Amino acid sequence: MLQRIYGTAWQENWQLAEHKRRLEEAKKRDHRVLGKKLDLFSIQEAAGGGLCFWHPRGARIRMLMEDTWKAAHERGGYELLVTPHIANVDLWKTSGHFDFYAEGMFDQMDVEKEQYQLKPMNCPFHCLVYKDQLRSYRDLPFRWAELGTVYRYERSGTLQGLMRVRGFTQDDAHIFCTPEQLEDEIVAVLELTEEILSKFGFDDYELMLSTRPDKAVGSDEIWTKATAALKGALDRKGWDHGVDEGGGAFYGPKIDLKIKDALGRQWQCSTVQCDFNLPERFELEYRAASGQAERPIMVHRAIFGSLERFFAILLESCGGDLPLWLAPTQMRLLPVTDDARDFSKAVAAKAAQRGIRCEIDSGKDRLNKQIRNAETQRVPIMCVVGEKEMASGDLAVRARTMGDLGTIDVDALFDELKDLDELKDLDTAKFTPPPPKPDAAPAAAEAAVAAK
Repeated sequence: MLQRIYGTAWQENWQLAEHKRRLEEAKKRDHRVLGKKLDLFSIQEAAGGGLCFWHPRGARIRMLMEDTWKAAHERGGYELLVTPHIANVDLWKTSGHFDFYAEGMFDQMDVEKEQYQLKPMNCPFHCLVYKDQLRSYRDLPFRWAELGTVYRYERSGTLQGLMRVRGFTQDDAHIFCTPEQLEDEIVAVLELTEEILSKFGFDDYELMLSTRPDKAVGSDEIWTKATAALKGALDRKGWDHGVDEGGGAFYGPKIDLKIKDALGRQWQCSTVQCDFNLPERFELEYRAASGQAERPIMVHRAIFGSLERFFAILLESCGGDLPLWLAPTQMRLLPVTDDARDFSKAVAAKAAQRGIRCEIDSGKDRLNKQIRNAETQRVPIMCVVGEKEMASGDLAVRARTMGDLGTIDVDALFDELKDLDELKDLDTAKFTPPPPKPDAAPAAAEAAVAAK
């Protein structure tokens, strides 16, 4: 038996101390621990390893991630596709996955004397959609995106929470364009990547341009043009990048983007890859201005990589303290007495109409325990509801990151929360409570004097 041992070496004692501190902090932020503590997701061994069950709170966050992604893509000129989860094994033979990726695929299933395969990739499906019609250079570029769930065989020993699973959803997109359009399309991809990642608090990147390996498909000319287009796009963005000579895929050059989380760890998520292989295998064509049939360039592109893994990275980076716009519960009402429950229900219904995710505490615990429970579950805004609040129609507001904010009018509170939600503000501490309502007693006295 062999035992693998890892070691580290440091020049200064403070570097070792910082390394140990980060390791301890990483344990506290482990997405598997937070997922259970915050009731976001689970891996049910009864169903098999590597398969994620999204609980209601986690599913809300995922829905918000998907909605944000879809809206950004529609603004960016993409059209959304939905494709099947399985296909005849002949499709995977055409694409080459059956020959070159067999160890990462599940076994085939027999269906009426034919073999079908759970999809490990979305790319062949998008190729079939492209091939469904005759295409002209006037139609290009096509930008097709899909949140497609794929299935890949992973050994049980390699599975790790949401970081490595057997079923996951890729935020996949494919662009079909001419060589002349490629650089502009890559620039647009980089801008969309920057827009989406920044919404989730990631704006520190490391980029790498990978060039032609020794074994590759495609002509020298197309490799030179594609590599120049990728480099030109990076230069136009003004982004510094390294070059991995010979590190590209056999089917085309690529740009890989690593994000840095709150602990300084780097994660490979986003990628942009040119592909000269699949258009050849699927015999994809468009009619050029000359009237000749030409092959389009296919661009593979992902921003999250996979929703599951990106969710895990995000959860660990923020330590479970998701920004207000992503919080599964944005506001929790804490009724002090049973009499306050009807008023709380009316406030919750009004919040729902305004698009604010609000829930009511069961009220079985004392107020201090209700507050502790809400803070443990990382609820950004808590509102105490008692006799005073019922009489005035206001709420006693407490923010998780700021403490007590005083009594605030319900509508004014909803306006502020909605503004922050729509801005997708990453810092709940920027919550600015509206000024308190003026005391009604002096105003009434002045009115009485004036009447006399």
